[in-house]
Amino acid sequence: MQDRPDIISHRGGALLWAENSLRAFIGSRDLAVDETECDVHLSADGEVVIIHDATLDRMSEARGPVAAHSMATLRAIALKGADAGTIPALADLAALYRDGGPRLRIEIKTDAAGHPYPGIVAKTLAVIDGAGLRGRSVLIGFQAPAMAEALAAGGLHGVSWLVDRRTLRDIGIEGVVATAAVHGFHDIGFSAETLDVALVAHLAEAGLAVNAWGANDEAQIRRMLALGIVGFATDDPRLALALRGGAGGMGEGGIAVNA
Repeated sequence: MQDRPDIISHRGGALLWAENSLRAFIGSRDLAVDETECDVHLSADGEVVIIHDATLDRMSEARGPVAAHSMATLRAIALKGADAGTIPALADLAALYRDGGPRLRIEIKTDAAGHPYPGIVAKTLAVIDGAGLRGRSVLIGFQAPAMAEALAAGGLHGVSWLVDRRTLRDIGIEGVVATAAVHGFHDIGFSAETLDVALVAHLAEAGLAVNAWGANDEAQIRRMLALGIVGFATDDPRLALALRGGAGGMGEGGIAVNA
């Protein structure tokens, strides 16, 4: 277990700035978080674009699938939020961090039908390689085959398979451990509400490091700080950094190991 978890700015710090915007990535860099997280899809012309959803509706002034538009068109679409700018390409973020700053944490997403984008892992690696950032990047995702591809590519700072509540319910913690073993995963992520001391300890005994996402208020952040995990993603990285610099933890919570 790790005494001082990394602070990961989730979508660039979605409670502080418009999520997945260049403004957020600049803000996260200036906060000196350990990692800045973003989400990537492919455009119609196969470019790696940063946006969380597979559709444009929630976070931009346009509608429809991200994959239906060229990168040039996406770059011109305004994001919702003050000073949010337009939808960035992964290359834009890589250029911001080329000469220093936090590690990049890149979530590989699926299309609007839930299908993997052909070639997205290789295309993502090509972008970060172009900026010399492979060794300062972590690839994450819920699709085990995509994470296995990233792991096999080598040279990354890390690869993390994300486990949602449905997967945990369907295959159980022993199924999670077995899947990690089959693919050679050493780092796995869970939602903050899922984790407790017993689950983290059980995974540590299996040789797995644990990270979390969704710790967005003081209570959840303090709980993550007390769990001994390697890092957690938060929409409020400023608060998380302040609390990590102080003291304190909270009680346990979440689900039982054998649930």
